[in-house]
Amino acid sequence: MSIDLALLRALADGEFHSGEELGALFGISRAAIWKQLQKLEEAVGVCCESIKGKGYRLVGGIELLDAQLIQASLPEPVRSLLSSLTVLVDTDSTNREAMQLVQSTLPARGHVVMAERQLAGRGRRGRPWVSPFARNLYFSATWEFDAGAAALEGLSLAVGVAVTRALRAVGVPGVGLKWPNDVIANNGKLAGILLEMTGDAAGRCQVIIGIGINVAMAGAAEAAAIDQQWTDASSAAGKPISRNVLAAALIGELLPLLTEFERSGLARFREEWLALDIARGKSIALLFGDQHIFGTAAGVDDTGALIIETAQGLQRFHGGEVSMRLQQ
Repeated sequence: MSIDLALLRALADGEFHSGEELGALFGISRAAIWKQLQKLEEAVGVCCESIKGKGYRLVGGIELLDAQLIQASLPEPVRSLLSSLTVLVDTDSTNREAMQLVQSTLPARGHVVMAERQLAGRGRRGRPWVSPFARNLYFSATWEFDAGAAALEGLSLAVGVAVTRALRAVGVPGVGLKWPNDVIANNGKLAGILLEMTGDAAGRCQVIIGIGINVAMAGAAEAAAIDQQWTDASSAAGKPISRNVLAAALIGELLPLLTEFERSGLARFREEWLALDIARGKSIALLFGDQHIFGTAAGVDDTGALIIETAQGLQRFHGGEVSMRLQQ
């Protein structure tokens, strides 16, 4: 599918622009402009309006991701950790794009891929990740570790700390974490994390860190497809949140955190994670396969394992196919 980004950028401010102005800008007729807008409305869900004597506009405007703007917002120490920043219009999955990068590009760390829309975005346990056009942040970063899978214990929890820091930095209050990889606000899921590994499980390996953050989902028809309670950053903050500003904040928190995680693992971030843990001290159910274990959440250990106080005593569980539910 071809999307006319130049036309979207010209109308991004949400104001009316005359057909003559747009036609002159793109070297096509006013009728062709309207036809192109209708195609965009059908293809990506933007809401276009035409009023005689005023022209055309995108209702509510639109903010497209801008790689140059994001990079310019990064402090120099973070910029030095960023090997590349790619912004795509459409992709099946930013994790898939990032995986192709690490398999073909050296160094394999510090690459960031974002997209305006994912056509086959995935969450944990193979669930679809709803990814409407230019509404949210679909983000993947690559990193390389020398000590294999054992060195990655607790990485998803540490990444959750970076995500909450970035959200707070752009003015989103009341953000918490739910083991093992959910970011929560207003009792709804605000963001999720999906890690995928390639390389040597006992030696040098590459990790794709996928992060999806709902930024301005409200009003998107696709939101009806989400099968759990959710929220978005703009609703939680009570104000519009810029995706470009949030992307820069996320890169600024994540890449330095990954360098620190290499040295210290989760131990460096465990106390901060525990302070954000929405389940600690609450009754929970742990689900894996057909099994259910009930108890009280008692935090996590230095490996990222969930600690549960049960009738049989303290038990520890790692991620994978395990799912946790808060009990009413």
